[in-house]
Amino acid sequence: MTASISPDPKASTPLDRTPAGVVPPRLEPAAAPLPWYRQLKAFRTNALTAWSRQAYERDVVPSSFLWRGRVLVNDPDGIRHVLVDNHANYRRTPASIRIIRPLMGDGLFLTEGKLWRHQRQTLAPAFTPRAIPVLARHIADATREAVAGIAARAEEGPVELVSFCQHLALDIAGRSMFSVEMSAHGAGMRRLIAHYAERLGRPYLLDFLLPAAVPNLHDLARRRFQAEWMGLIETIMAERFRGAARSADTPRDLFDLLRAARDPETGAEIPADELRDQVATMIVAGHETTALAIFWSLYLLALAPDIQEGVAREAAGIDLSRDGAALALPGLVLTRAVVQEALRLYPPAFVLVREAIGEDLVGGVPVRPRDLVMVAPWILHRHRKLWRDPDVFDPARFLPDAAPPDRFAYLPFGVGPRVCIGAQFALTEAVLVVAAMATAFRIGLPDHHPPVLPTAVITTQPDRAARFDLVRRTG
Repeated sequence: MTASISPDPKASTPLDRTPAGVVPPRLEPAAAPLPWYRQLKAFRTNALTAWSRQAYERDVVPSSFLWRGRVLVNDPDGIRHVLVDNHANYRRTPASIRIIRPLMGDGLFLTEGKLWRHQRQTLAPAFTPRAIPVLARHIADATREAVAGIAARAEEGPVELVSFCQHLALDIAGRSMFSVEMSAHGAGMRRLIAHYAERLGRPYLLDFLLPAAVPNLHDLARRRFQAEWMGLIETIMAERFRGAARSADTPRDLFDLLRAARDPETGAEIPADELRDQVATMIVAGHETTALAIFWSLYLLALAPDIQEGVAREAAGIDLSRDGAALALPGLVLTRAVVQEALRLYPPAFVLVREAIGEDLVGGVPVRPRDLVMVAPWILHRHRKLWRDPDVFDPARFLPDAAPPDRFAYLPFGVGPRVCIGAQFALTEAVLVVAAMATAFRIGLPDHHPPVLPTAVITTQPDRAARFDLVRRTG
């Protein structure tokens, strides 16, 4: 089943249109593989330009980078082997640890082996379906206020939606984590995160060459950032501790659920420093990736007005208030499909890189210790062998009557033992926010708008602060 999209005569930026639908503005891959120095530049500026056309056509692409073997895996069986069947043979790279640890500390995202298994078992009860109603109420409250605020600004002209999505997702993270609005801390958190992504979050040559235990000059700056960032997290936690006493029977937020978590072996609470790192992990991973899922969904709906109208009709008859939000999810079938398709076209986590611990064989390619094995959702989700019309925006791929994609061809939240623990939380948030925005506004792009292209260093961001026309729906 393919969504039919009628051309929009008002669109001033030419779009590719096929019988299958709209093809959003896209990056054209290089015709041939890039030399190592151009790859390094791409990883620092826009990693999506680092891969050539063959990456989107071949099952396995072996190469080398800085004197190390490297394998890009697109074959679903090979991906299953690396991320599930033989996952213990792979670990995060020193470069990724250097860049991510200042933001997330030793939280679930970075830990390995026995410590990771211990943390996962301890945290898992806080991320069961019973937490969805708690989360949905916070999403509904924050979204209602955000929609009212942006409606007033939209009356004055086009509005910028990148920062809107970021601030809304951060507010939701704050409310769902701490039951507090982020007005006092949100601006400081966004400033720190943006500053980090602009400079220290970009990989440098020494990040690839030095072992993780050997610091370079950028690591020293990252440590200073980490002290400030974690200090802010501790301040917010201290305010939360001073708040009203929690009820064991009715948790208000994720913080209550995390504090209620117990070591499955000893019954002990999560230690304070580990709790801080887990909170930092949930805030960074949760709000940044979800904000992008929301933004790209709204952008795609602006390009495909007939699909947007379908979402608006679907959501119009559904209660999205704080009391009805959790029950609304089963009725938002098309909205969920739009978000899933946005996650296919613009996966926030564009690449997963693992370092081999021992020898292996992946897709017929020998892998040696310290070789790099890459699974890139950005490429995988647009691979010519795995998807029909891979560049087309077609939410019908994810409707109930469509054949589901191969489990190892669609990885917006990873797969295997290390699949994102908050995946259902993120999907719930994105679906409810997109439904609310489509119900409130007709979302369009101003005349003579330039195309919005993806750019990736840490996550898949839009290349500019895109502005949208938001026309309030009536009736």
